[in-house]
Amino acid sequence: MPELSVVVYGRNVQGHLPEALAELTGAGPAGTGLAGTGPVGTAGPAPGEAPTTPAPVVEVIVAAVGPTAQDAAARHPSVTVVPLPDGTPDSTARAAGAARATGRWLQFAHSKDGVTALAARGAAERAAALPETVDVLLTDHVRSTWRYARTPSPDGRFLAKPGRRDVPVGDCPDLLKVTPLLGTRIVRADFWRAHAELFATDDELFVAYAALLAADRVAAYDQVALEDRQLRAESLPPVTPDDRFALLETYERLLRLAAERAAGPGPTAVLYAAMVTASLRIIARAKLPEPAARDFFRRASRAAVAHRPPGYRRPGGLEGVRRRLLEEDVYAKYRAFQAANQQRRKVRSTIGAGRQAVGRKVRDARYHQDLRRPVDPDLAVFSAYWDRGVACNPAAIAAKLAELAPHVHPVWIVGAENVPLLPPGTDHVVPGTRRYWRTLATAKYLVNNANFPNAVVKRPDAVHVQTHHGTPLKRMGLDQLDYPAAAKGLNFHELLARVDRWDYSVSSNSHSTQMWQRAYQSRYEELDHGYPRNDVYYTATAADVRAVRERLGIAPGSRALLYAPTHRDYEATWTPRLDLAALAERLGEETVLLVRGHYFYGGAASPLTGLRRAGRVIDVSSYDPVEDLALAADALITDYSSIMFDYANLDRPIVIYADDWETYAKTRGVYFDLLAEPPGHVARTQEELTRLLTSPAWRDETAAKARAAFRRRFCEFDDGRAAERVVRRVFLGESPTELPPITPLDERTPAPTPEEATS
Repeated sequence: MPELSVVVYGRNVQGHLPEALAELTGAGPAGTGLAGTGPVGTAGPAPGEAPTTPAPVVEVIVAAVGPTAQDAAARHPSVTVVPLPDGTPDSTARAAGAARATGRWLQFAHSKDGVTALAARGAAERAAALPETVDVLLTDHVRSTWRYARTPSPDGRFLAKPGRRDVPVGDCPDLLKVTPLLGTRIVRADFWRAHAELFATDDELFVAYAALLAADRVAAYDQVALEDRQLRAESLPPVTPDDRFALLETYERLLRLAAERAAGPGPTAVLYAAMVTASLRIIARAKLPEPAARDFFRRASRAAVAHRPPGYRRPGGLEGVRRRLLEEDVYAKYRAFQAANQQRRKVRSTIGAGRQAVGRKVRDARYHQDLRRPVDPDLAVFSAYWDRGVACNPAAIAAKLAELAPHVHPVWIVGAENVPLLPPGTDHVVPGTRRYWRTLATAKYLVNNANFPNAVVKRPDAVHVQTHHGTPLKRMGLDQLDYPAAAKGLNFHELLARVDRWDYSVSSNSHSTQMWQRAYQSRYEELDHGYPRNDVYYTATAADVRAVRERLGIAPGSRALLYAPTHRDYEATWTPRLDLAALAERLGEETVLLVRGHYFYGGAASPLTGLRRAGRVIDVSSYDPVEDLALAADALITDYSSIMFDYANLDRPIVIYADDWETYAKTRGVYFDLLAEPPGHVARTQEELTRLLTSPAWRDETAAKARAAFRRRFCEFDDGRAAERVVRRVFLGESPTELPPITPLDERTPAPTPEEATS
């Protein structure tokens, strides 16, 4: 018997069903299936036992309408299809799917929504560990629209309330504040069937709440188990006044259910607040015809009074006034109050905009006064990754500057949130402050691996150094014009104005030099000196390698694999494309996975939280500098991240995991075919990757030959003295002929490997 049956139901809205099945079975570009363990995960034999036919951990039931559903399901032999005639309501489809399901637990996902194989496996394992007294496992979700993909939900704080305990919903009413989506309620099959009559409605909002109210005990799971794909409102049938009244009736029915179930004052208060909030939102935003609006207001007023919990106290402020007017059923007064409040907001907005404009004028006036001050020849401003801190090429240049030109004083631009992370004694300014603008106005040198704000003025005697922060595989700058996903929000006229401020552009190979010239068309001197941040790959000692591994908790003799995927322009949050838990299990106890998410997702909740305690998976997304991680790793696993070009300097194995290469290349645009010119072996599935890493192939002769060709092309200028060349050329004014020559590739000695460092 499988642990979980995922029932995909409903008509194939806007053609999403094939994509949903591909994700769920792990067969499509967006899938994260469990390679080597069946399409959606299976339980294999215990160590030492003979192989048997494995029982699936997750089964997939498709109870959908129309031939498209059957055709899509036919491509996935492991899927059970329940064909339904046109016009079958969602409630009937769910019931038909549940009747065919054999799992102990049920998850219902509409055909437009998404459940990945990895998410289903994780939910199944969490559900399997629950006692028989738990009826519902409440999960998190992400939301996608036509504009944004996989936006995190606000539900984490509510799901965290019970921790690992299972509770009656009356003891933790905040669980009712979790977004009411049926797909995030994983229900025990026996519980669902026992309440089949209660759940026999097309009203998903009611079923989502009712599942919690009817449950004896509920457990929370703070991992994402559903992608809620919200369809564009303009593509759906228009919402009618009857739909608005139906929503109000749903909440009243839920409040009656809460009373029947003796849910307690907490759940009743949460549902009541949700009903009143929804009613006021409809009155304010739904643009109902005036007669219908009056009627709805009167109906909502009766509901607000009839269901008001004992001891209820209205909130203070404007919200309290709105609720009082609703309860008193004074529609004319409410509209007058609403109009007055809108006018008040408009006036405040105008005043606020005026104050901001005045503030900008004051700032600009002061800044332009500072621009008339003499340039300080001994002042240098550094910034990295949009003011994140001391990092990357700027950090390596600043360190060498202190050695070769100590008379030049460095000042770092650092966002206020990152100031506590600065090395002790680092002189810094916070963006927007008075000293920030004065420093930018008077510094002789401005060094950045991104770009300074548009408002920064390029003084004739100031020097701007663009260090970049990677070798370009993906399209950059003007080359993004043909790729809307990559160019989203980018103003190319402003970009070129920023580029026109550059005096120098640092490059690590001829490929980069050519691409920068093409993507950033302006007048600047190319510094074909190598990337300063890569110097450490030739200067680090065996002691340095051992020290980094010790800081990371890597046991001597263990194999450490650094997994560092890149950013996708079509994803708002980072979801690992590998089942890391399964990979770690297959690789065994002697291998440690160092997992680093892209810095673009720094503000998002880490999907690795549940794996950190395993010991063999270490989340190093926030660890700096990344060069330390490279020194500690025996090999690199990446997809299309520029870290591969830097890591190649170490002459250690690199494995490319390219499960979505075609999608990435089409949406982002690339400068060359990585699969035709890789730095090592290429895996297109998790099973292929696992086979490589569990055999000697990951560092065989074929991999070494590919890496050698890759290094000749992309490690051209990196030899351990890049920072010195940049400092001598830019800060000391030495001519190109005076700089240290680049050591030929065959004469360079990379830092010791972890194996060499311990021998």
